[in-house]
Amino acid sequence: MNKLILYLTCSLLFLSATVIAQQPTYVFVHGAWGGAWQFKKTAEQLTQQGANVYRVNLTGLGDRYHLASPEVNLSTHITDVVNAIMFEGLDSVILVGHSYGGMVITGVADSIPGKIKKMIYLDAFLPEDGESVAFYLQGNPDADLLQSEDGLYVKPNWVKDTTKFPRDVPHPIATLKEKIKLDNPERLKIPTTYILTYESALGGKEKDPFYFFSTRAQKHNFQVVGMEADHNPQIKHLKELVQILLTAK
Repeated sequence: MNKLILYLTCSLLFLSATVIAQQPTYVFVHGAWGGAWQFKKTAEQLTQQGANVYRVNLTGLGDRYHLASPEVNLSTHITDVVNAIMFEGLDSVILVGHSYGGMVITGVADSIPGKIKKMIYLDAFLPEDGESVAFYLQGNPDADLLQSEDGLYVKPNWVKDTTKFPRDVPHPIATLKEKIKLDNPERLKIPTTYILTYESALGGKEKDPFYFFSTRAQKHNFQVVGMEADHNPQIKHLKELVQILLTAK
């Protein structure tokens, strides 16, 4: 009888370990002016589907906005995510970057490609070596997003209410001007999906500000998924977004 109990106990432990090992692990990186709070409901939905979810809050933004300083740059944010993955002991990570977060996850994949199982760009920047957000916005209708009253932080017109929580906050301009350094070709071997959100009423895919990056993704033979939604599908198109995240190749 004791041997039977021991056998059943070991079997259950093995099955539990197998189930845990099979659970996908998502790490979310938010965009400019935002914070990890923007993907709280996304995380809840994925958790209900059996996933492990981590939401990294970049230095100087979200609930870490009190740490904003002129020294916070793109390298700082890349290190934020790398350290989160390393200190949490994560492997086989599905790394998701939204908007500016695409710059960050590209740098993370270049730094620790062996930890990344899959990359997902959510209507995000997809840079090559030596490029920056500022580089893309030159001569672009959205170039005014780089305007800064003090030369240190970018504060678009929608970042106004300083009493509301959670909320968008001024973004350290150095993160947008720093050129990314990429020298590890292993990052391009990671299975990658690019989600392009677009609005037909605004001209469809080809008129979308991030359409260029979806074409770059195609050139890299990444999976490209079109999604009828605004730039923040995690708000109004949550269920559809979660389904795409779960089924991305």
